[in-house]
Formats: sequence, structure tokens, C-alpha cells
Amino acid sequence: MKKAASSLRAPLKRAAIPALAAAVLCSLTPAAPASADGSRWPVDDKPRVILMHDPELDDQNTLIRYLLYSNEFNTEALVYSSSGVHWTGDGKGTKWFVAGREYTRFGLNLCPCTSWRWNPGERFIHDAVDIYQQVYPNLRKHADGYPDPRELKSRILDGNIQFDGDISADSPGSDLVRRALLDHRPGPVYLLTGAGQSTIARALKSIKDQYENTPQWPAIYQKVSQKAIIQSFGDQDNTYANYIKPNWPDIEFRQMSTRIWGYGARNAVRPEDGKYLSTAWTKANVSDVGPFGAFYRVWGDGKQMVPNDIFDHFGFSGLTTEQLRAMGYVVWTPPQEKGSWISEGDTSIFMNLLDNGLRGYIDASYGGWGGRSGPDVDPSGTSSTDYASTRWFGAAQEDFAARMKWTVTPRYSAANHRPSVKVSGQLDRDVRRGQVVTLVGHATDPDRDDVTTKWWQYTDADTYPGTVSLTQSSPGRDLAKVRFRVPDDATPGQSIHLVLQSTDDGSPALTSYQRVVLTVKG
Repeated sequence: MKKAASSLRAPLKRAAIPALAAAVLCSLTPAAPASADGSRWPVDDKPRVILMHDPELDDQNTLIRYLLYSNEFNTEALVYSSSGVHWTGDGKGTKWFVAGREYTRFGLNLCPCTSWRWNPGERFIHDAVDIYQQVYPNLRKHADGYPDPRELKSRILDGNIQFDGDISADSPGSDLVRRALLDHRPGPVYLLTGAGQSTIARALKSIKDQYENTPQWPAIYQKVSQKAIIQSFGDQDNTYANYIKPNWPDIEFRQMSTRIWGYGARNAVRPEDGKYLSTAWTKANVSDVGPFGAFYRVWGDGKQMVPNDIFDHFGFSGLTTEQLRAMGYVVWTPPQEKGSWISEGDTSIFMNLLDNGLRGYIDASYGGWGGRSGPDVDPSGTSSTDYASTRWFGAAQEDFAARMKWTVTPRYSAANHRPSVKVSGQLDRDVRRGQVVTLVGHATDPDRDDVTTKWWQYTDADTYPGTVSLTQSSPGRDLAKVRFRVPDDATPGQSIHLVLQSTDDGSPALTSYQRVVLTVKG
């Protein structure tokens, strides 16, 4: 049970390495080529990703979506991981207990235990990649870059899965994380976890243990701190709070937990997007679509993560909360309509890395389909951390539905694909107060669908506190032009985010974006 393309991939701006550490680091690694903004940390066309999951049903659903978008990532590993609610034990009868976990809640007293909610022989990641292999020939017809299934299979590893929060020993997963953070490849390594962070913490501990008392340590510390970006759905085993933050305080940690992607989605969804949680939409676009659809968990599907798991009542249908409790189940979220959405709680950990033009990976405050590190103001004028992610949910679900259709569609012309959006000139620009700025965007569609475009100001992501008056025009069929004056009250360093949004009229309707960030210099 968990808490409720080249021009598009701009360089990630990272803090400068202190001179002493940089001097040592240069002796350890070859110089990385400088990027357009002078940063030593250019980002490749695809983000470099290590994905970690425990065997919660929402992780399984998240993994399906990840594999459908795997052409947009350099996947270094798919790692089985433990969390506070799933760990396998060591197979030797060793018992484990952490105060405050779910086995002590609701009046329960079920541990110390030899394992917790981990199916013997668990292989949900292997099963998902096996299904990916089945649909791979069709996916390749619709987009370039999908990884070979055999390569993905070779990258499935066990992390620190034996006990909740245990970082006492290395694992194949932690070894891979350690090697990635120490290698000579420039750019960030995104450590994406929908489970606990013990595999990450163990990798960092091994690095510290090896180098802390050596002359290389200042450079190694800075290199790793600059390279690692943790994007996590919370701190599910307390290892971030207990080890990573105290010992590696300069590593960027992005909190990616959102209600809209999790078990609490019904309490966060916009009224107009409620259909995406319904049985009708889910069956038509997900659960009835090919082998991935059959693997996707929905309410009342007759499945359980682990046999007789008292916290997993999601497979039942037609029973009330009272009836389920009478059967011995802990009903911590109310039953829903058979066939409807359950959860993809961890999907937000990778959504801002997608190549959809929002560039949410650049900074946690930018925002994108995975949410933002701050509240957005909803249409009623209410400031809400939910709205920072729920505002994108409909577009993300339509895009997911399109990719699900790709898995069963062997002809490119028989499915829909995102429009292409480009803005003339640089995406990051310096401006002056009083300057009149003109931006010209160009939207085309690979399926020759009609495309509707609009420019809008993403005021929540701005550091300029006001709004600008946009004058929009469409000088050509595929062109979208906007003109505005930089406000006189803008101060140096403040930013204004403008988004060109383009939606086609295909089925499902798909949306692409391009974000331009203007920084006031005087």
C-alpha cells in the first residue's frame, strides 16, 4: 500500500564545480564538451535512466506505460527494488521490523516477518518485457528508437530487495548505479524510483566508503552530486532522509508524488477528465487492447499481487467495503466500478522526461506531465499542488491511448501520431524590459491531420509575478505567431514561460508543445 530531439533536449544547467574539486576531477575524467550555455553537463538526445520498482500493482501499470515510451529513454537498467511495503527477505528465516509500517497500523501487529508482500519468484518486470517483445514489431512501425527486447531483458537486475531500507550490502542494482555515477559519460543520470531508495543509497555508500579518505574524494563527491538526479515517488523506505540527504546533501532530489497518477486520482481529477478513470474509457483504450491491456491492472480483474494479501482487495468486484472487511481485508481505499482505473502511482517519476516539448526535465519548477515542484492556480483561482499535474492528465491519457493502439497496429497509417512543433530561434532567450518580442511557431502533423495551435503563458512556472498581454495570429496554415511587450515592472533575473500548444484532430487527439523561457536581463 503506497501513499495516496536535439533542439527539444536543451542542456541541463547544473551548478559549477568548485575550483579545487574541478582540478582533481579533470585528472580523473576526460573533459566533456561545453554546451551552448557553457555548462559542462550537456544532455544527450535521450535521458539516461535507471528505473526502479517494487511489485505493487501500480508499479506494474507504470512499467507498461514506461515501455511504451521507451524509445524516448536510454534505459540503463530495470531494477527490482524494495520499499516499506514490499521486501523479499533473505530466504534464511531472518525476521525484520521497522516501526510505523503498515503491518503495525489499523490495529495490526504482524511483524517482525521473514518477508513482506513479495510473491516468491516475483517476475513482473520480466513479464512486462516479455510482452514488450511481442508488441515490439508493431511499435517500431510507429516510432524510431525502441530498444531491442533482448537488450532490455539483459538489463533487468535485482536491487536491494531483501529488507526494507537495508543498505548493508551491495546488490547487482546498486553496483550498476555506482558504475553509472562514476563513469566518464557527461550529463545527468536520472535515478527513477517508484519504490524505496535503498538501492541508490547503497550505491552512494559504496562510493563514499571507497573514496572518502582519499585525495580524489572532493572531486568524486562533486562529480556524483552533479550527475545524480533522483526522481522519486516520495521516500518509501526512509533511506533518503536517513542516509542520502545527510551524506550527499548536494544531490538533487525531485519529489514526484502526485495524487492524479495514484490511488487517490478520483479526488484530484478535473471534472472534464473523469472519463479517463472510467470503465468505459479504460476498457476501450487500455485493458481490451492487446497483451499489454490484459496485463494492466484494473478494478475487479480477479488478480492479486500476492495470494491472500490482506491489503490487496482490488481484484474483487461486486463487494462492499463491509463485505471485504468481513473477509479479513484492510480496505484502505473504497471499491470502484469493475474494469475502472486503479492506479499508476509512479508514472509521474518519468513523465517530465518525455520529449513532448515542455522541457520539464530542465528544472523541477518548470513542470510538465509529471507535475511541478509547486502549486498551480486552477481555473477557479485556487492554488493547488494537485492542479500542477492534473492540468495535463487528459492530454497524457490520450497520448497513452495512442501508444496502446500502436501495439496492435502494424501499419503506420492506421494509427495517430503526435504533431511536430517547432519555434524559430532559441528556446531560452534574454530580453529587456519594454522590449517587444515576437515568437513564431510551426506545427505540422505526420498524419496530415488538422492542427489547432495556441500560445499561452505558464504563469505558475514564471518567476515574474504578473501576466503579459499576448497578441496571437496565424499568418499561415501551419504557423502560430505571438507578440507581446516585456513588462516594465519585470526585474532582472525574472523569467516568463510561454508555451505553444498544438493539438491534432486525430483519434485520439494528440498534443505537443514547445516552451520558450525568456529571462529579463535589464
